[in-house]
Amino acid sequence: MRAAVFYGPGRPLEVRDVPTPSPGPGEALVKVAGCGLCHTDLHYLDHGVKTFKPPPLILGHEAAGTVQELGPGVTGGSVGDRVLIPAVLSCGRCRYCRQGRENLCDKMTMLGNNVDGAYAEYVAVPAAELVPVPDGIALEQACVIADAVSTPYHAVTRRARVRAGDVVAVVGCGGVGLNVVQCAQVAGARVIAVDVNQRRLEIARRLGAVETVNPETVQRVDKRVRELSDGGVDVAFEAIGNPKTMQLAYGLLRRGGRLCVIGYSAEEVSLSAAKLMYYELEVVGSLGCGAGEYPEILGLVKAGRLKLDGIVSGTIPLAQINDGLDRLRRGEGVRWVIVP
Repeated sequence: MRAAVFYGPGRPLEVRDVPTPSPGPGEALVKVAGCGLCHTDLHYLDHGVKTFKPPPLILGHEAAGTVQELGPGVTGGSVGDRVLIPAVLSCGRCRYCRQGRENLCDKMTMLGNNVDGAYAEYVAVPAAELVPVPDGIALEQACVIADAVSTPYHAVTRRARVRAGDVVAVVGCGGVGLNVVQCAQVAGARVIAVDVNQRRLEIARRLGAVETVNPETVQRVDKRVRELSDGGVDVAFEAIGNPKTMQLAYGLLRRGGRLCVIGYSAEEVSLSAAKLMYYELEVVGSLGCGAGEYPEILGLVKAGRLKLDGIVSGTIPLAQINDGLDRLRRGEGVRWVIVP
């Protein structure tokens, strides 16, 4: 099969022939219909973040496709099933999995990090992890649910617990942030989007933001957001992964507000403990999503409440994956999907 292989940081992916995997016991071989390009891959390619499985490694963790073959011992599912592959695979046995918090699994395995991923024609994964995709949802769009949609959905519904009538600020309107906007709007919140990219703010409005703030056109973001929110927001999301924007988001909260951090940063961040105590603020992190959330998301997509066509900017052939990564680096589009 053809696959895009990672050989180390500072090098382009190499599209080449590699052996097609055979499904082992309990596994399914999935013919990949699409796999979303993600900034996580740029951490490996451009910034030297190490993968758990050393190169050579096939990257790609946002995938959907059809079941091509079932391995020994698989009792559920059939060849030809349309499926979504979760970005993070869980063991199903540890204390976190038993609590329904599979995203915190002690033995979590990430496609394109711990094991070969889905920038390829085929990928072998545990059959029990596969999520059925309803007819009427294009697999080339459904693939982005695996991370770009599910991560924001979990943050909005489980970690930040957004309720109807809440005023929400989303700091950072990349792929994740824009889906936070969309998920918060579906939850009934009034959303204020914050980003320096005016085009991203326009997309945020189309996805449900009622107000937008560009830090390059206002003197003080916090003052403007407080004007728009009658004194501060109930929930602020940080979807960039920068200590300064985490501090900014924290400063947008009203009394009793909640900061939800989705963006990743290895740096330390300083937040006022006095405000945390005196205003009864909350700070929570959010990672991925639990297995039970995927059917909820697919149901919202099927009902037309969550829009995938506003997120997927287009498809790119596997042979041109490095061109797609360059688009990602330049900030073009929202989510590009690789099709083998």
